[in-house]
Amino acid sequence: EKGTASQGRKAILVPELEAMLRALPAGLPGLRDRALLLTGFAGAFRRSELVSLEWRDLEFRDAGVVVTLRHSKTDQEGQGRSVAIPKSSKAHRCPVRALLEWRAGSLAEEGEAEGGPVFRPFGPQLRLLPGRLSDKAVARVIKRSLEACGRDASEYSGHSLRAGFATAAAMGGAPEHLIMTQTGHRSAASLRRYIREANLFLHNASDYTGL
Repeated sequence: EKGTASQGRKAILVPELEAMLRALPAGLPGLRDRALLLTGFAGAFRRSELVSLEWRDLEFRDAGVVVTLRHSKTDQEGQGRSVAIPKSSKAHRCPVRALLEWRAGSLAEEGEAEGGPVFRPFGPQLRLLPGRLSDKAVARVIKRSLEACGRDASEYSGHSLRAGFATAAAMGGAPEHLIMTQTGHRSAASLRRYIREANLFLHNASDYTGL
């Protein structure tokens, strides 16, 4: 009504993600946060979807990992859907490698059989706790990693990984239907809210002016 533009939170693109990964702490907390950031980005997951994952939902294959989402915001019937996350040729930012390293590290810490939530919290003295990470904790991991690499975390949110995947894929020229397969969007109109920044320069009308 007053003519003010909507100010959304920034998307985390690959350069920002790279910087965040470099700034992660050593040890088990760093392994967890690396797996969380890369899986959240590559799977275009919501925070609630990330923290709902259990190891039984992950099927590791030669080409990558297939993640089964048993419930999500747009799946009210609980039918579930599968999201494929391919391996990356760049080891330091491969989500599949990060998940495997986190699994090996967390199981060695616990000395028990694999099972339970994928992403778990740490307690005093960095002891791995039972139960699952909260969705608010995911946002804290994202903001802490941004601050560690000198970014203004207030410009981002827990949704910035998901928005970053959609934006980066659109900037790379990915068709909308392929992006929607990964993000789980049911309508292109909803998806376009994520990729509006990418579309400012993708197929811009100025390209046809000869300027």
